[in-house]
Amino acid sequence: MTIMEKLDLAKTDKTYYSAPTQPQEATFGERPYLAVAGAGDPNGPAFAAAAEALYTVAYTVKAAAKRMGRDFTVPKLEGLWWVEGGGDGLKVARELWQYKLLIRMPDFVSRETAEDARTAAAAKKPELAPIGAVAYETLHEGRCVQIMHVGPYATEPETLAKLEHYIAEAGLVYNGNHHEIYLSDPKRSKPEAMKTILRYPVAARD
Repeated sequence: MTIMEKLDLAKTDKTYYSAPTQPQEATFGERPYLAVAGAGDPNGPAFAAAAEALYTVAYTVKAAAKRMGRDFTVPKLEGLWWVEGGGDGLKVARELWQYKLLIRMPDFVSRETAEDARTAAAAKKPELAPIGAVAYETLHEGRCVQIMHVGPYATEPETLAKLEHYIAEAGLVYNGNHHEIYLSDPKRSKPEAMKTILRYPVAARD
């Protein structure tokens, strides 16, 4: 009996899934994801439904890949965050926040496999409307500055201030949306122990 090897991106791409507690520069090439966009308070029901839809499709992709002889661990949830018109999203009402939730896919998962999985997931859970909006996308962030935030989401501004200071002192400018990678499960972790990677694409200031 042959044991199927399970790919765990958190172990094979440690640079992507780790960061120090002080600002660090890193470069990230193009990677594939499942993605679903939304807007509003992340504590609201629309956000919860979007996250559930994304995970539903991700696990359907996993099952399809396993049938084809390629298994993988479903990666951590991620989010891109912004506010229409720019500005500091942390200083506006949460109802105005825009987001795109992401779950990385292994390189061996094709767009066709992802789309077939979305169709199968929608048939299985027709009441979960956001499944229809889940898409296969790629993201190429390039040069970034990142930091590990340890603690509850409410204290992120303190950690982001370190990033902002580093970016300004290094002569850089923002070149993409605020990116978060949620390494901890808030349902299982104490708030003070939660770990979240905060990342910004950057470019040299002209």
